[in-house]
Amino acid sequence: MSCPATGMAAGLNGPRGCAFLGGMSHQSSSETLYGAPQGPNALQTLMEKERKTLCEVLLPTAPPKEKTKNMANADSLNPPELDVLAIALGAPTRRVLERADRIGEETGWRDGFLSTKHGLCPPDPNAPAAALAHSPGRVWSDICSRMPGLIARGRIREAILELPLIDGSAETIPDKALWAAVVCLGILASIWRYEERNDGHEGIIKARARKEHFYNIHGEPDEEPETVGIPRNVVIPFRQICTRLGRPLPYLSQSDVSLHNYKIRDPTSTFPYLERNENMDLRWPIFNDYGERNFLLCMAEVHGLFTPGLDIIARCQERVMEKDDDGLLVELVKLKQVVDQLLYVFHKISVNPHAGENFSPPASWGQGYAKFSAPLSKRLPALSGLFLPIFQVMDTFLQRTNFTSFLGIESRHLRAWMPLNIRAFLAAIESEFDVVGYIRKGGRGGRRDERLVGVLDAIVESYAGEKGFMGTHRYKVYGFLEIVAKTGRVETNGGAGASDSIGRPWSEVHKTLAASMKERLEPYRGRGPTSTTSHSDPNALSLSLSVQPHEMRGTYEECRFWAKLVKRSSIDDDPHRTTGKVTIDVKNTGLTFIPGDRLAIMPLNCWKDIEKIVGALGLVDLLDVNVPLTGDGAAKWLRYAHHEAEVSKSDPSIAPRVTVRDILRKGKLAPLTKDMVMTVHSFLKISSITLRVLGSEAWPVNGSLGDLLVAALNEVPEEVWDQAFSLNDLSWLPLLIAPEVPRTYSISSFYFNLLPDTLDLTVARSEHVVSPLLLPAGSTERVTRSGVCSGFLNPDPTLDHEPNHHLITGTNYSPDEVPVLVGINRPLNFQLPISTAAPVAMFAGGSGIAPFRGFWQARIGSGVIGRNLLFLGVQSRQKFVYKHELRDYVTSGKLELHVAFSRDTNGLVYDPVCRDLVEKTMEPRYIDALILEQGPTVCDLLISTKLGGLGGSVYICGSVNLYETVMSGIREALYRYRAVTKEGADELLAQAFAERRIMLDVFMTPRVMKEDEPYISLSELSKHTGHREGGKMWIGVHGSVYDVTDFLPIHPGGTLIVAGSAGIDASDTFDEVAHTSNPEVMSLLGKYFIGYLTPKPNFQTTELGDIYDSWVDYMRTCVESLTTLSFEVDTLKRDSKLWFSDGLLSTHAIRKLYQLQSRFLTSTGFPILFGTKLQELYLKLSFSIANSGDESLLPDVMGRITNATSSPSAIAARKEIAELGEFVSNSATAAPAFERGIIAYTRNVCELDVRLLEQIRDEIGEGYDKFMRVAEVMKNYPSKERQALHKIATVLMSYLERIAERVDSFYVDLAAESLYHPEREANPARARWRFLQRRLKDGSFFLLTKEMVPLSLESRTSTPVQMFESKRSKRQSVSFDHVLSQAISSVSKSSSPRSTSRGGHRHNKPSSHANGYRNEPLPPVPPIPASAVYQPQPVRPLRLADAHTARARGPSDSTTFEEQMISKAASRMSQFMNRRMKDIRRLSKSTDLGLSLDHAMAVYGGGGPRGPESVAESDESEGSSPTSGSSIGMSRPGMNHRQMSVDHRYGSGGSSSSGSVPHSRQTSMAGGLESGRTMTTMRRAPSRSDLHSATFSRKLSVYGSNAGSRPGTPNSGAPPVPSKQSHW
Repeated sequence: MSCPATGMAAGLNGPRGCAFLGGMSHQSSSETLYGAPQGPNALQTLMEKERKTLCEVLLPTAPPKEKTKNMANADSLNPPELDVLAIALGAPTRRVLERADRIGEETGWRDGFLSTKHGLCPPDPNAPAAALAHSPGRVWSDICSRMPGLIARGRIREAILELPLIDGSAETIPDKALWAAVVCLGILASIWRYEERNDGHEGIIKARARKEHFYNIHGEPDEEPETVGIPRNVVIPFRQICTRLGRPLPYLSQSDVSLHNYKIRDPTSTFPYLERNENMDLRWPIFNDYGERNFLLCMAEVHGLFTPGLDIIARCQERVMEKDDDGLLVELVKLKQVVDQLLYVFHKISVNPHAGENFSPPASWGQGYAKFSAPLSKRLPALSGLFLPIFQVMDTFLQRTNFTSFLGIESRHLRAWMPLNIRAFLAAIESEFDVVGYIRKGGRGGRRDERLVGVLDAIVESYAGEKGFMGTHRYKVYGFLEIVAKTGRVETNGGAGASDSIGRPWSEVHKTLAASMKERLEPYRGRGPTSTTSHSDPNALSLSLSVQPHEMRGTYEECRFWAKLVKRSSIDDDPHRTTGKVTIDVKNTGLTFIPGDRLAIMPLNCWKDIEKIVGALGLVDLLDVNVPLTGDGAAKWLRYAHHEAEVSKSDPSIAPRVTVRDILRKGKLAPLTKDMVMTVHSFLKISSITLRVLGSEAWPVNGSLGDLLVAALNEVPEEVWDQAFSLNDLSWLPLLIAPEVPRTYSISSFYFNLLPDTLDLTVARSEHVVSPLLLPAGSTERVTRSGVCSGFLNPDPTLDHEPNHHLITGTNYSPDEVPVLVGINRPLNFQLPISTAAPVAMFAGGSGIAPFRGFWQARIGSGVIGRNLLFLGVQSRQKFVYKHELRDYVTSGKLELHVAFSRDTNGLVYDPVCRDLVEKTMEPRYIDALILEQGPTVCDLLISTKLGGLGGSVYICGSVNLYETVMSGIREALYRYRAVTKEGADELLAQAFAERRIMLDVFMTPRVMKEDEPYISLSELSKHTGHREGGKMWIGVHGSVYDVTDFLPIHPGGTLIVAGSAGIDASDTFDEVAHTSNPEVMSLLGKYFIGYLTPKPNFQTTELGDIYDSWVDYMRTCVESLTTLSFEVDTLKRDSKLWFSDGLLSTHAIRKLYQLQSRFLTSTGFPILFGTKLQELYLKLSFSIANSGDESLLPDVMGRITNATSSPSAIAARKEIAELGEFVSNSATAAPAFERGIIAYTRNVCELDVRLLEQIRDEIGEGYDKFMRVAEVMKNYPSKERQALHKIATVLMSYLERIAERVDSFYVDLAAESLYHPEREANPARARWRFLQRRLKDGSFFLLTKEMVPLSLESRTSTPVQMFESKRSKRQSVSFDHVLSQAISSVSKSSSPRSTSRGGHRHNKPSSHANGYRNEPLPPVPPIPASAVYQPQPVRPLRLADAHTARARGPSDSTTFEEQMISKAASRMSQFMNRRMKDIRRLSKSTDLGLSLDHAMAVYGGGGPRGPESVAESDESEGSSPTSGSSIGMSRPGMNHRQMSVDHRYGSGGSSSSGSVPHSRQTSMAGGLESGRTMTTMRRAPSRSDLHSATFSRKLSVYGSNAGSRPGTPNSGAPPVPSKQSHW
């Protein structure tokens, strides 16, 4: 075929700008991409090609003479009949596919979508929907197409009730419409349940409000739990359709809403496969938000990408049947190419707000679709990704046998519910011709084929590895779920049953997914110190993996192939070969890679460093001696030895060994870390050299272990040295030297053959100056050393690097072939674009050109027509690498090259006319000058096609400095040529990053950390959360603080993921996502280092440390609450699409606001911050004050908060929130009339929420600063900690008082906000009329007339709201007994079965009867007769459906996050009281406290005293309040049961205003302790101790009140609480 414009024949290359593909059009499908035949007779062609006779397969050649010689009976030479039958019938998977292809279309694919050509996807996604549209069932699809609008208007249930009852039999609904029908009816049933649970009555509601019930929704008495309460016009056809599809019960599956619920935008866009996220839309979206869309369509895309996978698996089985090893290798490579691409689909689910359609807001998803996806009953399969066929297919193909984890058990459960075609295919994989078993047994000849083993291992890694499909999913879930958990939902659908004992559900799900990954990896990675592999059976599978999957990252576990370093070449004119090409031989290893991949390689130490250690330690005659690998110190080397043995496929019956030479060659010798130097010092103890190095101000220290040992050798006595490094027992050597970690280098080559024989690396040798600390005293010599790995791969050719003879005696060492452990390391964000026509711009500096060599070889070699531009920054012409190869590509017109020389005036300029590089003298310049020179081109490449640009891909590879230079040039070019403002240029850049069109491979030499860097306190860290526009974002990691504000646009996981850890110590998160073990991440993070995190002070008393931990934990909780609240607030305040749907106000947005405010006041906000957690802190401070001998009253902090939450202001505020729920409910029709008022209310209350948390954070931060100042004073007075404890507790208590006042002020300000402002609305008259209608309907009209003078809505806002005013009462004070009683009550509540179960009682909530507004559980579903429902059932394990059903009950149920936070605080309080029982009894004077305290401790304290005991205390004074001794389970005389329950609910009883008189008790005063009471002492000369105490007290007085006075005490000397901004 020739080009219609030019007449040129179709080929790989055409004229510039020509987009005609000609003969390439037949390669546009995924089948062609992976080698399957095309055309109408493709299946027949394939079958003919693979058909062989039984003789050819079973007896291809005559048996060898060696086998037949002396054989008396030759019957065994004939194949068994079962093998003959298996070959005659063919591969089972092929037979299943053939049957599905033959009858699928005729039957409407009732057995499930399964075909050779289309895999697991529908052959025509439009066919079922079209068939349903031409049947009476069209009413179902019509309402589903209207669903987002109906939900937004709050009318979906009314619309469902109006549906006619359509029969689901074959006479009414044809077979071809079944899949569309089950999707529509399943969505209708699920949305009905969702609306029931989220209709505006699930949060704060009116006391007199009730749920509306429709009289025609109740089914027959024998209805199943799946359909009870759902209208019969949905239930009856839903049951019929499910029965016809082979489903025993009616249910909606994950496959239904994803694989069977999409439509194609452009059916002709088939390259590389049709079902791509950007080429699909949801046919029937539920909420029509981006989160729902991206999750469901990405599930569909994964299966679209896997389309050729089923046919490849069938061909693999056929190759095994034919014992064709070469053919099997070809098919496995094709399968790996498919699996390699799966993980990139996750990139289309982004939490970056600039990602356009790929932006998936976690909070919206968690509160919308995630709740919708709950199953209709607990016994049905959950809507989990585990239900997707691809997981079952790959698990079965890879012969997963371990299903003991929670997700493993659930996977087996879900498999039974899959379509029958899928189940048949899975059974066919398992039945005959096991591919994995065939490879393990050695293939056709019984000898292991390393190519097959290598490719199979690569498939396992690509599917179940840390950087493969499962690992990428795991890390995507972690960050996403952390945000979702804190905003109201706590599980993924696949991990809902994960146990959570620490209040971090995202972490628990992370561990659950890791356990599932381990089960998949163990048969291939399980050989280790704890392996259970049978020594008698070399083919037995190991069932243990000694490390977690994320612990493999950045370790030798990534290197799973033996290769050979065969050549080092010069690629420039530098005689020292600063940058060189290294060739690695990977022939017959099975290793494969794609452009952009990196090679992980285990370095070998240079012989000079080894020579120093051998000489210093006297190991020259022991190099081949095996080192004992017993004990904890040798565990790392034992793991390494097992790893090498596993990679080498050595006999598992032989224990692995490590020699002295192995440790010296493969251990970590340089640079010197503090741990390495400390280890040497612990051996020697008296070395001044090690002490001098330990005093270094910067770490790590440049130098090797050999340098340190040589320097210390001359100063340490010989007997000490010989004792430390005994040659008779080498067990110290593994302790001294740890295994090295691999380095990664971009692969600089690409080959089109099936398996590459070699690969190239471009390595720049790094040089370091050895620290003067390791040189002889007075030495001025400048000694340099090469980097460990770069010096090994690319040594200076002008120097001698050959080892001395004695180091290699008895080895097979050859400098021409050095064996090395290697592995493929695939970056997540550095791949070529899918489209061959997309332009590509590459920016590199020096050795950063490495990956781009593979890029241009792949693109030019495959004949792509897209434009290739390379911008290269080089120091000089002498160091211009690959110049001859580049010039050839430039002159052929396949590459545009722009070079900038920073230290050379002899420049090169690209001439686009002659397509060549022209010599030109010019000033030295950097790469940013090139960018500005080519500004219009660069800008067009960067701008998306939607904005008129070319939508090209930009790649940057090099150092961090290069990245900054390139970004500066691009930003300036955008501002100069395309954007109007610099902010506009930044917006274009952010959009390109979010669309993954700017990809980075940035590296940085690890930063030297100096000891004199500033220290940053936790309080200062907490202020930098970045939630305010223009604010800075800091994070703490392992004792260091980083300002990541500038890093946010380039973070691969998106900005919200980082923001989730802002302002706190994120060390646990870093460890769990394997960032800590990733040298690239940590080295890049070093650029943003700003200081060290202030460490925890060392306290001699445990009480101080306990208070410190509690205060810091409370501050962390506050910061986390603030950052996560800001996610939802920003969405509500800025997302106009959420509020308006086609110009109309959406009640879906009102629902989000209503649920947010309800959760904040009753679930994830107030109960966590001001409930049991604050009670714990309050108890510890009160005890410290009382235990110091201070008998003064204590401020009633908890009583104040309780009074604030039940005040008239709080009642009014909750009433207004309840009004929001009325707008959401089915009866609401007035929302559009109050549109502006609702939006203004949203803006104001969200700001109040954020401001409250900011104020609480600041108060806690100030308290922390005071704590640290007192701790600093205590360093000089360690004996005064008891006195300081009283001071600290007193100061911190004053900050708790301020927090209580902040809460009170918050409710006053919140109550002043109103939804109703008719004067602001577009139609004030209609707003007033709607208001009166609502009041007449709910019966509150006459109540309102008493408050409104005259009957006018303006009076509600224009006149002062006196009911919201509350006079500031005197500070309320209570005794320690009262504080203790409150604590016991909180422990008992949080420990009760009702409160600890999901959906149970909440703590510290306002009384439901006190204020008229309450949180109310959903009314039960209509009752079902016991005879119809109750049947004794055997106990079964918890499944996903159980957790999903409980979760879907709505915000009125406690979240796991809240439950665990409260439970942990209650547990700590219980343990605290249990440990200090003796002191508590001494301090308490309550007559009935002994019984209540002992009872509470016995039941909830985990080991406290059992039963009542008499307590010898003085009688209660006459003036004490009757409430001061309130106890659990005992009522006071004259108090009825109702009064007791109210007192226990509020925790303050009748003493909230008057307080209690302190009990009289004797106290002993320690020497030097000052109190508020006057003490009579004898006049004497002041002693040294008196002066010491006086000095200490004066220093303490700077940070608070006098040591013996405290807020809450009359005439207290405490400073007044600063005035706060409020309406009074």
